[in-house]
Amino acid sequence: MTVFDYNGEGIWTREKVLARYSAYATKAQITPRDLSPDETSNDSGRRWVYPVMDKVIEGIAAGDQACIRIGIEFIEEDARFPFGKILKSNAARALRRANLTDGQKGQIRQRVFTMLRAGHVPHEFREYAKLVRAIGFDHEAICDIEPDSPYAARFLRHFEQVLRDDVAHGDPLL
Repeated sequence: MTVFDYNGEGIWTREKVLARYSAYATKAQITPRDLSPDETSNDSGRRWVYPVMDKVIEGIAAGDQACIRIGIEFIEEDARFPFGKILKSNAARALRRANLTDGQKGQIRQRVFTMLRAGHVPHEFREYAKLVRAIGFDHEAICDIEPDSPYAARFLRHFEQVLRDDVAHGDPLL
């Protein structure tokens, strides 16, 4: 049988993600959810194993704290994945609606602004920017960024505009 496994490598294999989830769920004292990835096969002996991150993203949307932790680890990862652009965008979108701790918000801010400083703005960065806007940031987060790419400069201008809009509307800096 030929197996096409669309999960990552290293700590992102299906088994490693499921093991981490189990440990995080136990630590958070929550009932673990079923994160078994979707699988399909055909009569010619081929089997496809889809990314477990699809189920993790569903868990984030449901407010599962262990899934939220894995989702944050996922957007912090630089490695490439099958369907990575879509999965990372979807993870950021789900995290935007999640109930995050202050520590988790800080982790996300650090990741996004570190990427911006490095000029690393992949496809999913648009969703990362929306996530940071939703969780809030202050001027200190962007004051020392000097982008060396037009894409990074564009996002820096976006963040500066968000801060200007907040001040103009009388909103306190987040």
